[in-house]
Amino acid sequence: MKDRINDFVIKLANVNGTGSASANNLLMKAIFRMGIPVVGKNFFPSNIQGLPTWYEIRVTKDGCVARSGRVDIMVAMNAQTYGQDRDEVSPGGYLLYDSTWPRDQKLHRDDIILLGIPLAQMCNEAFADARARVLMKNVAYVGALAALLAIDMDVIRGLLQKTFAAKEQLMAANMQAIQLGYDYASEHFNCPLPISVAAMNQTDAYMLIDGNTAAALGCVYAGATVAAWYPITPSTSLMDAFAHFCDTYRKEPSTGKNRYCIVQAEDELAAIGMVIGANWNGARAFTSTSGPGISLMTEFLGFAYYAEVPAVVFDIQRGGPSTGQPTRTQQSDLLACAYASHGDTRHVLLFPANPEECFDFAVKAFDLAERLQTPVIVVSDLDIGMNDWMCPRLKWDDSYQPDRGKVLSKEELENLDTFYRYVDKDGDGICYRTYPGVHPKGAYFTRGSGHNEHGGYTEDPVEYQQVLDRLARKSDTAATVVPQPVVMRKRGATSAFIALGSSDGAVKEALIRLEKQGVAMDYMRIRGFPFSHDVQKFIDMHQRVFVVEQNRDAQLRSLLILELNVSKRKLISILHYDGFPMSCDHVLEGINETLAEGSAA
Repeated sequence: MKDRINDFVIKLANVNGTGSASANNLLMKAIFRMGIPVVGKNFFPSNIQGLPTWYEIRVTKDGCVARSGRVDIMVAMNAQTYGQDRDEVSPGGYLLYDSTWPRDQKLHRDDIILLGIPLAQMCNEAFADARARVLMKNVAYVGALAALLAIDMDVIRGLLQKTFAAKEQLMAANMQAIQLGYDYASEHFNCPLPISVAAMNQTDAYMLIDGNTAAALGCVYAGATVAAWYPITPSTSLMDAFAHFCDTYRKEPSTGKNRYCIVQAEDELAAIGMVIGANWNGARAFTSTSGPGISLMTEFLGFAYYAEVPAVVFDIQRGGPSTGQPTRTQQSDLLACAYASHGDTRHVLLFPANPEECFDFAVKAFDLAERLQTPVIVVSDLDIGMNDWMCPRLKWDDSYQPDRGKVLSKEELENLDTFYRYVDKDGDGICYRTYPGVHPKGAYFTRGSGHNEHGGYTEDPVEYQQVLDRLARKSDTAATVVPQPVVMRKRGATSAFIALGSSDGAVKEALIRLEKQGVAMDYMRIRGFPFSHDVQKFIDMHQRVFVVEQNRDAQLRSLLILELNVSKRKLISILHYDGFPMSCDHVLEGINETLAEGSAA
């Protein structure tokens, strides 16, 4: 194989519950600490223990964030999946396996190289405790890979010292296992392999973080003090991170008392109800959930939309429908979120594409929810939320002031003759509101039933239509204040891509490969809904637009057709929905299929 420095993929096949996650994370962090861009993708089962799990590390000197579509080194530690893991190795690649038991025939392929290391035997001889033998077997393959790939052992040692600073015995055991693997590989193979790493300086301004942790930190910075939730994969880690940050930063310094409230509700409907109540009372409150939770929350989301109460929801999308695939990623909640509830409802959606935007959009969501007096849903997914991303170090402006929107103070209420909750004085569809208990003049009924602009109950058709028309004007206002699209243009391009969220990395890499082939295409990444006027203009200036998304039913394409003046024929779907993050190969295959169909016609 031709030498490939800092440009390859390692895939580690294991069994859930054997401690492989810590070993794999150590491996990726060590490469990152050498200044080399990396991205990690975790493919894990929805049970606690016993089923196959994979972790994929892409070492990418160019800083790509999508899957590459190839596997250069497979670490096969799960006998149940040997055949599948062997078949995934790209021609000329390597398969590292535990040779404690003879398995060469089962793993053999003429076009790959087998690297047998007796990991279990070495650990059985070195460690007395049965559990330690299982755990250290995974740590030992990190040492073997360090030798095979030329990973700096001092970096690994430093990471272990940081991890086990207060546990010298664990530090020693882990380092012993790593040394076992390193020494064996060094003695039995030509190290390093043609596939290897070399130190760079491309990660100094970056950090490794997942989107759920970044979003939770954004909630803290935004001033959120109340959260209600019901556990659901893959959003649980967002609330776990928020609880951790609050426990660290939201305690009264003098007394140690909590300055926050986190409630695990009996279900998702109760959770969103608590969030709406807290926001109505003036707190910044949110919930995190996934597709099944959105389904349960729709009744209250419609109430908050019509009664005009702020609320923030983080939807970390997973495979559906129904229970679907809890530990797989998709973009299959777009329509459910945009129109959640019965009747004429249109919600504000934000679409982050990476952890940095999860942090930024968390703050933006609270500001928009209060400014627009409506639910705002941050629509992320499992790939962004739970996988390890290299992103720029998060930045914060200390001069930030929360946008509380049109809230009347006690003094302003005293100077009013009368206050009517649903009167639009400024023509932007957004009315003035009050916090409960501020002043008697600010009292009103919060109505989810038919009401007029004064807040009174009505079944009068004219009064009812007035309110719905005003809410439509507010939606138009929302289109101007949600995060605007990011556009990349190439000279001479007549075709373009549109995508959102975690599809971004695959599209950007496809653009680079197409440009090398002499094909110029433009690209728009949508970051908010309702769509801004720029989306319509972008589509109008192209002959055809490929809409790239991760669901079966082309939900983003459907939204574009429903909301804009767009020809169906102009929008060509490229769909990926097997539950795994997409690669640029999926994008290129979609284009090639379209070109082939055009030639056949």
